[in-house]
Amino acid sequence: MLKQFNFPDVGEGLTEGEILKWLVKPGDTVSDGQPIVEVETAKAAVELPCPFDGVVTELLAAEGATVNVGAPIVSVETGGEVAELPAPSEPGVSANLMPVAETEHHAVLVGSGVKPGRTARRTRKSAGRPAPTPIAAIPPSPVSAATPAPRLASAPATNGTVHVLAKPPVRKLAKDRGVDLTRLVGTGPQGTVTRADIEAYTEKPTTTGGEQRIPVKGIRKQVAQAMVTSAFTAPHVTEFLTIDITPAMQLRDRIAASREFAGVKVSPLLLVVKALLIAVRRHPMVNSTWDGDAGEIVVKDYVNLGIAAATERGLIVPNIKDAQTLSLRQLADALAELVETARAGKSTPADLTGGTISITNVGVFGVDAGTPILPPGETAILAFGAVREMPWVVDGQIVPRQVSTLALSFDHRIVDGQLGSEFLADIGALLSDPGMALALG
Repeated sequence: MLKQFNFPDVGEGLTEGEILKWLVKPGDTVSDGQPIVEVETAKAAVELPCPFDGVVTELLAAEGATVNVGAPIVSVETGGEVAELPAPSEPGVSANLMPVAETEHHAVLVGSGVKPGRTARRTRKSAGRPAPTPIAAIPPSPVSAATPAPRLASAPATNGTVHVLAKPPVRKLAKDRGVDLTRLVGTGPQGTVTRADIEAYTEKPTTTGGEQRIPVKGIRKQVAQAMVTSAFTAPHVTEFLTIDITPAMQLRDRIAASREFAGVKVSPLLLVVKALLIAVRRHPMVNSTWDGDAGEIVVKDYVNLGIAAATERGLIVPNIKDAQTLSLRQLADALAELVETARAGKSTPADLTGGTISITNVGVFGVDAGTPILPPGETAILAFGAVREMPWVVDGQIVPRQVSTLALSFDHRIVDGQLGSEFLADIGALLSDPGMALALG
């Protein structure tokens, strides 16, 4: 029995994803639950497990191709008779080009494998006619090799024109992306130019006339859309506070030298996180969201603390769930794991959703301050600037001290100037005098 695995929705309402890397090739034996492909969605890069046992017969999407949710990406021979499913309604895919197969569409819960269960099946007799050709099927070559760029078109026909086979949706995509179809040789049946050919041609940085064009997709595309939505939906206000952080840095050194934190990285950010959590407990309104449809402000009793992380695929903000329940040591471990996972590109959609308040550590780049944009749905975000040795007045004397600037952006629909100022002042007081934690906590 020839089965197809459809590209699942691995997040919350995602519509497409990019094939980053195939972990199998035609002829490989696979088992139920075995990771077979790494994909990137607008929220994360994840590995998808195979939902059945068998032998891989075809890879139906090339590395680098963008695939719609529900589209078949791999065929697996599991034994038994062949069944056929009507072609999907994806633009540019016609019924007479789809492989005869039984299709199973599973919702994937990241980290838990594929949930069994067939969602669609229609059986037809296939005897007496040849099996159709798969769309953009990949030849059985090693998948670790880089996918070749589309070839340039051959010479024009004798009448001076080049005849290009392509469906109307593909022609529209080419027009939208400014691609001359006559410059491509399609990889589809009879040389048909496919959507994957257009994407493979355009989704690589190109340099022409002194310009470089980089496709906006995946996580970068999602971040751009989210930032525009946030900037033009929530009225931002940003306040700044420069503080003497010397006492917090001295405490950091003592904590790092303690037996309880042996082998643990104790960064200044850890103390900023703890100070913010204490301040949230005193000012819970900053840990809320605006529900415009219901006409309500939703105040959260839990703190899912987002930490902005710069990765090769763009800026992401994974969050530590229920951060308010963690001890300082547990927070240190959670921060280390969060950063390591993000840099490895393994943050899951669950890691990237549900945040309630965030911190961005611009100080690691040597930046003193900024005006951070709120993650959509959050009311406040704190920017932690670089820690620098600077002259500071202490008891009427100018002495060298370690100084940093905090910048707090907040949604002015929920947080007014007084509340925002009090919240920021509490964080500053805790870092300037960590002993205040006993009074404020």
